[in-house]
Amino acid sequence: MSAATDTLPSTAIQRSPGYWVTVWRRFRRDPVAVIAALMVLALILMAIFAPWISPREAAYTQVLQDRLQDFSWLHPFGTDEMGRDLLSRVLHGGRISLLVGLVGTAVSLVVGVTWGAIAGYVGGWVDEVLMRIVDVLYALPYLFLVILLLVFFERSLVLLFVALGLVQWLTMARIVRAQVLSLREQSFVEAARALGVGDAAILFRHLVPNTLGPVIVYS
Repeated sequence: MSAATDTLPSTAIQRSPGYWVTVWRRFRRDPVAVIAALMVLALILMAIFAPWISPREAAYTQVLQDRLQDFSWLHPFGTDEMGRDLLSRVLHGGRISLLVGLVGTAVSLVVGVTWGAIAGYVGGWVDEVLMRIVDVLYALPYLFLVILLLVFFERSLVLLFVALGLVQWLTMARIVRAQVLSLREQSFVEAARALGVGDAAILFRHLVPNTLGPVIVYS
């Protein structure tokens, strides 16, 4: 038996590809996903390099004699009612939009995934307490929260980030909790426990990676 096994070619026994390798292979085989990713990447790069593409002053300088112009080589997107270059305004405004989106997504990933994973894995009274906190925060309207913050603090971009951080992770926490609840009784979790793997390792090495599908879609 051992001799027969020794004669097998080395390619007969191969390790299965990892999770991210499988994701990359599926992604590059989907032309729609590739084209969409390239378009998003182009928009991100244009926003990042906006100061080199168009000066910031052009987005705010008012030239009334140039107002409401159509396409031209000087103003590819035209101008607004104040004579400001619309391409510059789109590019520099896109920088702020990207920053707000990245902060909201980062908060959702860090806080929401951790919160929901712990609630779903531990269960019991810990799950009840954590999810009741989520319900209370869900009951606060986002606009009301922003107005309340503006009453007590100065208007700033940081204030918007704080408001996003308070509410943006709630849905993510619920999604991850639901996924962990369905995964924690699976055989691979029982096998990890039998091998003496700790709860933290089971949670973040085995359960959280298996929730990445819904997490990526929602992000």
